[in-house]
Amino acid sequence: MTVKVTERDDSHMSHEGIAAGIRIWDVHQQGLLVGMFHSETAAHQYRAELETLEQQREARSA
Repeated sequence: MTVKVTERDDSHMSHEGIAAGIRIWDVHQQGLLVGMFHSETAAHQYRAELETLEQQREARSA
């Protein structure tokens, strides 16, 4: 499974969000956006949760 955490670049932010200094971290699973977080730590926690769930699914199907 491919799960990535990336910081949203300014071209994908509203002008208001940029002016307010808001940062957003996106979580993508297999190329699809599955979560958006204001905290990088929370984004990585969600990534780890997704990876754990996928490993459990794979273990059950094996």
